[in-house]
Amino acid sequence: MNTRSTMLRKSATAALAGAFALSLAACQAEEPTYEADAEDVSGGDLVVVPEGEGVEVELPETPMTPVAEGEEAAAEEPAAE
Repeated sequence: MNTRSTMLRKSATAALAGAFALSLAACQAEEPTYEADAEDVSGGDLVVVPEGEGVEVELPETPMTPVAEGEEAAAEEPAAE
């Protein structure tokens, strides 16, 4: 009788170890990789995240107006006091 209970314990232990190994392998699936439709020319790291993740940014809605060529040169010269 003692041998039978020892065999049963070993079988149960082996079954639990197998189930644990399978569940651990399922948790370690590869993370998806994302490719950016951009070229990184800065020499740094280009970080890509799925759409919808990240920080919300509020951009100002300032209207842009073109500057005439004469006004551009005048703006670069320091004002005389």
